[in-house]
Amino acid sequence: MNFQLKNMALTCAAALFVAAAPAAFAEDKSGSNHTQGAQGAQGPVAQLAMAQNLYSYGMESGNALAVLAAAQITMSIEVEDVERDVENKPTEGAGEVADGGDGVDSPVTAEMMLASAKELAAGDPTVMGLIEDAEAEGARGRIGGPSRTLSRLRAGRTDVFSVPFYGGSLAELAIVGDGDADLDLLVTDENGNVICKDVSYSDQLYCSFTPRWDGYFLVGVVNQGRVRNSYYLLTN
Repeated sequence: MNFQLKNMALTCAAALFVAAAPAAFAEDKSGSNHTQGAQGAQGPVAQLAMAQNLYSYGMESGNALAVLAAAQITMSIEVEDVERDVENKPTEGAGEVADGGDGVDSPVTAEMMLASAKELAAGDPTVMGLIEDAEAEGARGRIGGPSRTLSRLRAGRTDVFSVPFYGGSLAELAIVGDGDADLDLLVTDENGNVICKDVSYSDQLYCSFTPRWDGYFLVGVVNQGRVRNSYYLLTN
């Protein structure tokens, strides 16, 4: 009899433990959704951001080979265009901003980079041969790449996206602008903690971090200029 009572008691205790387990082992989602010190190998998002910076350097310095290298990096990565919900609103504290115009419709593409490289090459047969080889190679051997969303953000306005990332994996995002206006970036987690902030005078912005848990992050992009900036939001 005592043996049976002990078995019943153990069974009841086990049942109570199983019932309580979800609460006891529930994921702690307090604090910042950011693993301090965690690092991972940068992926295609970082490479595309680097290509844009390399292109800018090449154009400023008149270096056709740098522009060609930027085009080759861009062509080597397959990008998926996706639609994302976005909240567009006036920028807080911006006041009245005189909109100076529409600017261009999109950031520079690989094809545009190749065209610029040809102009900078100025008929140099060696460089022109390298450019022609790159054109012939095209997108062959592309690696899988990030998702891309195009937004055309007017002066004095802010875009806010809600983007999910997996916990324990490197999260990458980049803003690739068209060069017409300064863009700022602010990334916060679901608890309002700042994960990334970039207010440098640029529209080429990159952010990487490792979340502690699966969650959504608010990505705010602010147009600090006086003309529209057509930019891509890239995420892995």
